[in-house]
Amino acid sequence: MGKFEETSRYILDHVGGVGNITNVTHCATRLRIEVAKKSLVDMEAMKEIPESAGIVDKGRQIQVIIGPKVNDAYNEFLDISGWKPGMNADAEVEDLTANQPHNAKWVMDKIAGFMAPVFMPIVPAMIVGGMILAIARVGINYFGLDTNSGTANICMALFDAGFTYFPIWVGYTMSKQLKIPEIYGAFLGAVLVCSRINGVEGLSFLGIPIPTVSYGSTVFPVMLGVFFMYFVYKFVKKIMPEVITYFATPLVTMIIVVPVELIVLGPLGTYLSNAVSNACMWLYNTLGFVTQPILAAVYPYMVMFGIDKGISPISIAMIAEQGYDLVFANMGFISNIAVGASTLAVASTLKGEKNKATKGLYSSFGVTALCGVTEPAFYGALISRPKALMGTACGAVVGGLIAGILGLRKYVQMGCPGLMTFIMYIDENGSLHYVFIAAIVAVATIIVSFICSRIFIMRDGKKATK
Repeated sequence: MGKFEETSRYILDHVGGVGNITNVTHCATRLRIEVAKKSLVDMEAMKEIPESAGIVDKGRQIQVIIGPKVNDAYNEFLDISGWKPGMNADAEVEDLTANQPHNAKWVMDKIAGFMAPVFMPIVPAMIVGGMILAIARVGINYFGLDTNSGTANICMALFDAGFTYFPIWVGYTMSKQLKIPEIYGAFLGAVLVCSRINGVEGLSFLGIPIPTVSYGSTVFPVMLGVFFMYFVYKFVKKIMPEVITYFATPLVTMIIVVPVELIVLGPLGTYLSNAVSNACMWLYNTLGFVTQPILAAVYPYMVMFGIDKGISPISIAMIAEQGYDLVFANMGFISNIAVGASTLAVASTLKGEKNKATKGLYSSFGVTALCGVTEPAFYGALISRPKALMGTACGAVVGGLIAGILGLRKYVQMGCPGLMTFIMYIDENGSLHYVFIAAIVAVATIIVSFICSRIFIMRDGKKATK
């Protein structure tokens, strides 16, 4: 076994055993374990999980903060626990929501819990596609790379695989989240981006005209289609004779879903994408550059509650609609850098031999956060230090003000924004104008966050000593 053997066995021992586990997934940094009965989980012991920066309690879902190597932890936990998809699906589930008010927080928790497993598995494809596109733009505009060359075509193929075919990836992961065969959702996404459908004019089905829509890089159309497919699939599977269900169920499901998707849901999803994009631009035009510091300051808490996952489709829709995003483009970038700088400030205040190991751990958390992954830093070093978080907010506000005043725009959607993703600010002409602005924002954010966090921590320490 590997690095996470002890972690996996510890979790299994204190989560109520494999018989209490109904689902296991992960996002960029967290191992997400759903249980049937929360009462069987030793929550106090779970706070001491080895190789973990802490846990997040989401009712029947316990999120274990691992960090960038969460995929290794996920696979090792599956090997050691023996849990497989569908296991314990019929287990009696404790109702933890009986006395819980269905307020805004409850709604946001539900949305966040659904969105994270849909979009986080796609992040590597987004990172590769976005970076390759930016590199190709620089090569074409500054180094004489021929747009018709094999090199340029391969680069654009990598971008297309990550973004143009986005409906396929979203269809697959959303189907998995809804617990219907993943290939159904991927198939629907492939239909949308098929050259016979995507952006083609004059189509009809049984005499019913099909609106002309370009589905490449879109999100909402396929999400609406898969959601509709969930109900169709459940109904068809229920009434289909078992002897023919293997081939008849997918056939009947697609015959029903695809026309509805192309005639109604796809165009509706495109309309929603445009409406969301216009609403976001209205917000920016109404509040101006003030939106940037506000969003950057609250972003760490959006990550904390998982609300940030709901922003990804909005940002993707804005880039697909108008070519860039200047509303939500910078909040994650600025916030992640601020968290990293504050964590390094915390590490710099730790003195003495007994704090040597903790200082090294926090330093690694800080560097990881600067690169875009903040959960270990936020939960491991900052959440128990409110004074340090004040410094984080100061840096985020300053960075947000500069970004808002200078009009910083993002042209490529990437997951885990940070110092490693500057190239998402290269525009469609290969200009580095916004990259330089992003560098100025990053430097200001790091300096202010580090200095303010250190000052607040030192002052708090002096007060405690007195």
